[in-house]
Amino acid sequence: MQSYPLTLDKFLDHAAKWSGAQQVVTAEAGRAVARIGYAELRVRANLMSGALGALGLGFGERIGTLAWNTQRHLETYYAAMGAGLVCHTLNPRLTAAHLAAMINEAEDRVLAVAANLIPLLAELRPLCPGVEHVIVLDGAVPTEAPEGLRFWDYESLLLTRGSACEWGRFDEETPAALCYTSGTTGRPKGVLYTHRSNYLHTLRALQADAMGLAGRDVMLAAVPMFHANGWGLPFTAPAVGAKLVLPGRQGGGANLARLMKDEGVTVAAGVPTVWLGVLDHLDKTGGELPELQRVIIGGSNCPDALLRRMEQRLGVRVQNSWGMTELSPLGVIEAPDTPAEGRRSSGRPPMGLDLKLTDADGVTLPRQRGTIGHLKAKGASVVDRYFKTETKALDEEGYFDTGDLASLD
Repeated sequence: MQSYPLTLDKFLDHAAKWSGAQQVVTAEAGRAVARIGYAELRVRANLMSGALGALGLGFGERIGTLAWNTQRHLETYYAAMGAGLVCHTLNPRLTAAHLAAMINEAEDRVLAVAANLIPLLAELRPLCPGVEHVIVLDGAVPTEAPEGLRFWDYESLLLTRGSACEWGRFDEETPAALCYTSGTTGRPKGVLYTHRSNYLHTLRALQADAMGLAGRDVMLAAVPMFHANGWGLPFTAPAVGAKLVLPGRQGGGANLARLMKDEGVTVAAGVPTVWLGVLDHLDKTGGELPELQRVIIGGSNCPDALLRRMEQRLGVRVQNSWGMTELSPLGVIEAPDTPAEGRRSSGRPPMGLDLKLTDADGVTLPRQRGTIGHLKAKGASVVDRYFKTETKALDEEGYFDTGDLASLD
């Protein structure tokens, strides 16, 4: 059979060739501010690969992003990954100290930053002397820059330094993305995803009993793109040619509700608090979301009352899920046709991920159902070891300890 490296540029290549006119929509304050087809987005992302090379970034180096869910952030994803760079997404809601530790460990020399996050650079710059370039994704570029730092306007950089770049042509085990754990239970640890791991994670997420996204769908990515590959949505949507709606910085329930109605969103993904805001707005205004069919929830446990309220008020199917940064992130998810009555779990692992329970000493429990144990995971998109560490984070059988207690029904 042919050698066909599983590299992420193939998703956007596929979308550009077979769904080239399908839209990627960027919104702010609930209204669309930019629309682009996959074919044109692919051209721009490829030119940006050349621009990143012109800034001195070489194969395997990291580019940090401090950005929201926008077209240019998505272009930066593919510009970096397609050229063999590593897209290092940073959570702007973390402290400057945590962010600086991540930037320094990753050795980011270039940052792509949303304009409204530029003030954060004033705190980061003294802590991150290795940063040489800042690409402003939107808005005005500062007229003055600290010594040793240069600001670039995204469109100007694309115009003056952009050049066509051959994507792929490297091993599928090449690193593609870097995301750090939150650090809520200890020092933040980097999870380095490969092209192969994210490619296989995408195929796993697209299974019919998982996210089950189709080309006819309109997907709202309300989960931040800086959070564990944006749950993989920047890959799953172009993989099937689905319309992708990016809400910018979101902006509350009213704005999301307007955006979902205007764009005809059929599938939406985000954390429970996002949907609470949408429901409150719809109840207050009497609004409806007639095209919405499914809502995928993750990030934290969804209260039963909110789940029932969503399904009754919106007439949609809600899919619970559980995952973590170390799993890329999908762990388990409810099937779209899971009966609403009597649900007590977060779903099943799609094919490609194995789970088991052990005791406190790591010994596999002989009885795996109807008991509580330490949850371990194994699969092609599960972390092997943390970034810049030599010790594997796995047990003798190759399972990763999630740190959670769980039961399997």
